[in-house]
Amino acid sequence: MHAEVHEMSTITSRNIDFGAGELHCLETGDPAGRLVILLHGMKFQAETWRGLGTLDFLAGQGLHVVAVDMPGFGKSAACEMEPVAVLHRVFAQLGHESAVLIGPSMGGRTALEFAIHSPQQIAGLVLVGAVGVEENRDNLAKITAPTLVLWGTEDQVSPLTNSDILLEEISNSTRELYPGAPHPCYLDQPDRWHASLQFFFTTLTD
Repeated sequence: MHAEVHEMSTITSRNIDFGAGELHCLETGDPAGRLVILLHGMKFQAETWRGLGTLDFLAGQGLHVVAVDMPGFGKSAACEMEPVAVLHRVFAQLGHESAVLIGPSMGGRTALEFAIHSPQQIAGLVLVGAVGVEENRDNLAKITAPTLVLWGTEDQVSPLTNSDILLEEISNSTRELYPGAPHPCYLDQPDRWHASLQFFFTTLTD
């Protein structure tokens, strides 16, 4: 019976002290569930994921979801700390050994660089039109977690060839292309985006 109930989840705001300031986050879902950290692109913020329904959707899958405003975006003040270092502090404060990282565009660069640096902390990786692929090409093979690569075929910001590189260099990766979709393909085709995520999470093992 419980599985059929699709009530809206409670989304709460919280601040995480990462040493050089406070990071604003939106949190929802089951605290005992698998941790999912949502990053964002250059023009977006944690609130984007609320508006799109992704926070509610993932919470409905029994996951513990945290969408962060990286420093200088949304409600988080800017700081000098590198994004990957900030993310390390976030992991430490949330008290989880590993998480699934979801990163579009600029957030994709942060996610893949974190995964290269600390592969053991990544339970899964979703890269959407990620930038910084070419610069990190030589180290992509260090990423060991199941990785979903999503791209809009009309992406004018991060070329489709970047998805080829990810697929080639990351051993445990799969790709899905969104026909006709621009760079933020998840905003263009939200239903498909949520279906892609749902399938990906069913393939992850503990």
